[in-house]
Amino acid sequence: MLIVAGGAIVGVLVEAFAPRRQRHGIQVWLTTGVLVLALVALLVFSWDAQTVTLGGSVAIDGVALFLQGSLLVLSATSVLIMAERFGGVGADAFTPMGASTPGSTQEDVATRAGYATSEVFPLTLFAVLGMMVFVSANDLITMFVGLEVLSLPLYVMTGLSRRRRLLSQEAALKYFLLGAFSSAFFLFGAALLYGYAGSSDLKTIASTISTASGDLEGLLLPGVVLTLIGLLFKVGAVPFHSWTPDAYQGAPTPVTGFMAACTKLAAFGAILRLTYVGVGANRWDWELGVAAIAALTMVVGAVLSVTQTDVKRLLAYSSVAHAGFILVGVLAFSEAAIGGVLFYLVAYGFATVAAFGIIAMVRQGGSEASHLSQWAGLGRRHPVVAGVFSFLLLAFAGIPLTSGFTAKYAAFAPAVASGTSGVVLVVIGVLASAVTAFVYVRLIVLMYFTESPDDDVVALTPSIPSTIAITVGVLATVLAGVLPGLALEAASSASHFLL
Repeated sequence: MLIVAGGAIVGVLVEAFAPRRQRHGIQVWLTTGVLVLALVALLVFSWDAQTVTLGGSVAIDGVALFLQGSLLVLSATSVLIMAERFGGVGADAFTPMGASTPGSTQEDVATRAGYATSEVFPLTLFAVLGMMVFVSANDLITMFVGLEVLSLPLYVMTGLSRRRRLLSQEAALKYFLLGAFSSAFFLFGAALLYGYAGSSDLKTIASTISTASGDLEGLLLPGVVLTLIGLLFKVGAVPFHSWTPDAYQGAPTPVTGFMAACTKLAAFGAILRLTYVGVGANRWDWELGVAAIAALTMVVGAVLSVTQTDVKRLLAYSSVAHAGFILVGVLAFSEAAIGGVLFYLVAYGFATVAAFGIIAMVRQGGSEASHLSQWAGLGRRHPVVAGVFSFLLLAFAGIPLTSGFTAKYAAFAPAVASGTSGVVLVVIGVLASAVTAFVYVRLIVLMYFTESPDDDVVALTPSIPSTIAITVGVLATVLAGVLPGLALEAASSASHFLL
């Protein structure tokens, strides 16, 4: 966390003092290097030094380290896609496959298209820092600080799109208001829990609940509910998802991929820690309500994805449904459930980053071709791009031999073992998965078996960094489906909290 914080501060200084033409290259190398260095430090030093530190406010345990390592890898792949000089957060300097741009240098194209948003890289590092704090916070105040540090940079990053600028700025404002509601609910709930237990420390709250020694018993349930609502806002659970699709649609596509993968992972990490470490002892009071939210999230996300005509909004509602699937695993309340949720988050993250990297490549007239009708016939003109995207869609649907199937099994199996309520949720999840599978297959059919009305829709040639990022995402999706043993074992061995 210190390495990421230092890198973010250095990135701000680069923005202040480096010449404009050199900023982009410096920021890409700096950001990628910082994330890799932080991952090395985590693997070499942190795994054997698990402890609760900083006055009990930060817990470095198996769950925190697994999620932090996953965040670093996913954010590094996202940065490689953001590094593309096509305006992923600004301009479009991609060229169609097989085409060239005579007489233009990469810098000229980027400058002409208004690419002056290299500040996205230090903002990304600050967001990653907040996410790392969020998943390791052992104290409600620290958790709130992590929530704010991860959220504030994302509001800015959402509004950085150079194309369709008004849509991007509208998305940023809506995301800011959504985040403000999230923070307000969380802080109000945390204040009530502090009033109940006399402390914001999760272990103290858990001890107070177990011994029923709180002086103000009436504050406990409202405090738990409001705090959970604040976190459910961040994962896009129904009915707290309202503007999530707008933020997905309006944000620059590489930023959308980063938010979809990493924010969901960080928020579920915080939910796991709050429910398992802090307030699990009274879960019988609030578990049914969260189960209802999980069921509603799966149904609404699946059904509304059918009606979408924009591919980014389609994946946004798909993300809502996936949040419901993960909540089913969380509610199983077992060590196997923790491992299943961790595996699901990583598998979903890699597929999501790669999918949004593909979406950024499909363009018409210099702008992203995000309307579904523009994807018609793409499989004939650009079979590789369409094939990779189709495979990722099948992974989202949970088709066997993909990471999506293994992830759903890992999350649903502990829920089935937990009892009748878990079985009911799994049945709803399977039915919702069937609905989302229809949506994904419909898009695949559109790409391969529908004539295109527009011949100027092209898949653009990515640079080496983007190619590496998409390849990593696809390979992770394949390996987690065909040979999931190693990843499942790693998630299982990390599924413990320091109590």
